[in-house]
Amino acid sequence: MEWLSDPQVWLALVTLTALEIVLGIDNIIFISIQAGKLPAHQREKARLVGLGLAMFIRIALLMSLTWLMGLTAPLFTVVGNQISGRDLILLSGGLFLLWKSTMEIHGCLEGEQEHTVSSAGTTFNAVIIQILLLDIVFSLDSIITALGMANQLAVMVAAVMIAVGFMMFFSGAISAFVESHPTIKMLALSFLLLIGVSLIGDALDMHIPKGYIYFAMAFSVLVEMLNLRLRRGTPVKLHHQEPL
Repeated sequence: MEWLSDPQVWLALVTLTALEIVLGIDNIIFISIQAGKLPAHQREKARLVGLGLAMFIRIALLMSLTWLMGLTAPLFTVVGNQISGRDLILLSGGLFLLWKSTMEIHGCLEGEQEHTVSSAGTTFNAVIIQILLLDIVFSLDSIITALGMANQLAVMVAAVMIAVGFMMFFSGAISAFVESHPTIKMLALSFLLLIGVSLIGDALDMHIPKGYIYFAMAFSVLVEMLNLRLRRGTPVKLHHQEPL
């Protein structure tokens, strides 16, 4: 336990926690959009379950360091690119995000008007399954970042738990804000498209610097905040689509 008195360990904990929160923003956006399709009384439960699953998945991956590091070993080569297990997961997740975000945008703009869902339980399960699948992809990127920044397993686990606790606390406010502002919801879906492209690029060794992506997101949010300030009310009304 001597490492607890090491200031470098605490600095690593603070830095890694901040990075985990930043990397988890896209996860919150996806969970908020998916949970927003459920009846009001189920939304908070879906957000908490989704973030709880994200925490357990990340901790489980941290406990499987040997297996995780093996994911970077090349499995086969395609057109000169070595493809590893990590690449396959990132590629699958990126393609899923592109498909899901495109269908969500189509459903919001041109889909059917809100209709009654036949089975609330089935709908809740469908949302949780989709959140779980994306949790695995987002968690992989997050854990690989953690492995590169810290050497102590306890530090990495603590950072993940603190970051998820922070996201749980603010997820309700973020979800309510996204749902009450249709243009913000469309912007969030556009962010998911951008993240999907980034995941595919990483899988194919065409890395897009994360700083560029976060700057583009921050600039877009700033512009939209100015638009919301100038435009009172919500003139745009989006349709509501049943989970796919």
